[in-house]
Amino acid sequence: MKHATPFLPGLSPVAGKSLTATLEAGRLSSDGGLVVLREIATRLGLARAIAGPIPDDRDPARVAHSYADMVTARMAMIAAGYEDCDDIDTLKTDPALKIACGRAPESGADLMSQPTRSRLENTPDWRTLVRIGLNLIDLYCRSFARPPAAIVLDIDDTDDPVHGQQQLALFNAHYDCTCFQPIHVFDGFSGKPILSLLRPGKRPSGEEVAKVLRHLIRRLRRHWPQVAITVRADSHYCSEPALALLEAQDCAYIIGFAVNAKLSETAAPWREQCAMRRSRTRPAVRRFHQMAYRARGWSRSRKVIARVEATSMGTDARFIVTNLDGRGKTLYEKVFCARGNAENLIKDMKRFTRSDKTACSRWQANQFRLFLHQGAYWLLHRLRGAAPKRSRWRGATFDTIRRTFVKIAVRVEELRGRIKLAFPASCPQAAMLAVMTGAITKGGP
Repeated sequence: MKHATPFLPGLSPVAGKSLTATLEAGRLSSDGGLVVLREIATRLGLARAIAGPIPDDRDPARVAHSYADMVTARMAMIAAGYEDCDDIDTLKTDPALKIACGRAPESGADLMSQPTRSRLENTPDWRTLVRIGLNLIDLYCRSFARPPAAIVLDIDDTDDPVHGQQQLALFNAHYDCTCFQPIHVFDGFSGKPILSLLRPGKRPSGEEVAKVLRHLIRRLRRHWPQVAITVRADSHYCSEPALALLEAQDCAYIIGFAVNAKLSETAAPWREQCAMRRSRTRPAVRRFHQMAYRARGWSRSRKVIARVEATSMGTDARFIVTNLDGRGKTLYEKVFCARGNAENLIKDMKRFTRSDKTACSRWQANQFRLFLHQGAYWLLHRLRGAAPKRSRWRGATFDTIRRTFVKIAVRVEELRGRIKLAFPASCPQAAMLAVMTGAITKGGP
């Protein structure tokens, strides 16, 4: 394509030679790593899990874009850093994105437009959304080569500031904004996403938490009847309905417990003892105590562990409730504190897949968007997990993984019998990308 006005006008000469730029390089893409993400999406069955439950009453003779293609394109774009639905209007001819959707880069039809995808996001009703959520739990279970002996469910919520008058939006004094407060559940061992639920911008009640856990545990046990389940959560998930449900379902739990006047009085002698033992040679003293405690509203006494600490900042006491056996120090430091990694997982979801781009007025459309961002999380999580265990990429953020292995220039040439991808010879991590792709495709389609 020739232009009368040069692209990037006014470039300074180099080595005494003028420098010009044109848009004549042919079919190039800035996101060559999308062809690898396509392999992940295909093997996981992501598009089928999300698009499958959506009823399609369109005229088959006039359908140009299947729901599965739309879902695949949206997840791939989110994983590549294009979280806005409007971006499809400039990317619908991108050769790498078309390949990711299973279309030939030149002879294949262009991808769908933004209005078409917006109609899709507003199509599912609440029953369809329930089926999609259950499908994503099933997808999590299928991601294991064999049933695990035990799993840990890290459940937490976060703020999702709203963008106008939207259903479920409430003012939250803790976050000092009008927001949603979605619940996210992750696998505490692997970091795999299990469930993301949009909900009003307020703290979940005990009955609501118990309802979510009931459906989740029932679905997991449908696949793995013998799996040992441990639930970890912060203190506002500690309530009689949730604890009673976990005990009735034969699940272990280790959950934070908010300090109250009775516990503060009980811990006062322990805090004084730690303060007395603190000295120059021991600037910090930490002690653990176990006791049986029955809070107001509880149906029975439960084991509560107190962590009491004295430092230069003063003394402090924190509490957890659990039905696990073991020393208080081990349960608190090795088991409960590992729950902090859930904050990193939520950051991966919220910051690097931009799961807070829930700007639709209807809550159903925003929940569907949240599922799409969960699908994009799966793509980046699997890509990162394909790196060798001892490599630095295993601990990299999604943003680093995206910039290194997805945002790669590629020239796409469609020949008669094959499609040729030409990556830059100077690609910094070409060898590692080849290793990761081999790990992804090793098991076959």
